[in-house]
Amino acid sequence: MNSLEQARFNMIEQQIRPWDVLDPDVLELLAEVRREDFVPPAHRALAFVDMEIPLASPAEQALASGRCMLAPKVEARLLQDVNPQRHDKVLEVGAGSGYMAALLAGRAQRVITLEIDPQLAAMARTNLQRAGITQVDVREADGSRGLAAEGPFDVILLSGSVAEVPQALLLQLKVGGRLGAIVGSEPVMRATLITRTGETTYTTVQRWDTVAPRLLNFPEPSRFHF
Repeated sequence: MNSLEQARFNMIEQQIRPWDVLDPDVLELLAEVRREDFVPPAHRALAFVDMEIPLASPAEQALASGRCMLAPKVEARLLQDVNPQRHDKVLEVGAGSGYMAALLAGRAQRVITLEIDPQLAAMARTNLQRAGITQVDVREADGSRGLAAEGPFDVILLSGSVAEVPQALLLQLKVGGRLGAIVGSEPVMRATLITRTGETTYTTVQRWDTVAPRLLNFPEPSRFHF
């Protein structure tokens, strides 16, 4: 096993499995999709490290504005939560470098991923093409409103955190569809899985805590000042 493969193996065994990611399909995908190919060249040495990776420079600014890859274990667990299936149509908000879309495409029939930052949209498109992944459509768009014209979706995944999930996105789920997001404000955010169970009914489960950078343009709750 070369050092790259060893690092990938260690990421899966030491970071991801201990975080209750035990779905064999998800673990297999993480072994197959080359995460290092979706990391900017300057940070390639960090591809398998338990951290967020900036996708623009300066790095501090990129992380503060959410232009980053989420930590591997967070991506893996979100993927396991939304559980895409072979026939599913998936909407991702926040393409970043295209890595999560590549993982989703490994399980689903079709993925549309929205990215508000033109440079990141171009990066994601290039990375996915280079990886030979054809069933992902990268669009430069504000994902906070979703993509009603292409809905409804089996899975909607927000690759970043929001204060609350907009109703407009929930309405774009099929009955039986799942939406995964990291919801709340620092210091406590909860990974949230919302399933549409009927025309007007939804169930919500929150299984784990984490913190992730904000997705842009989603509503923030008003804060009172006295």
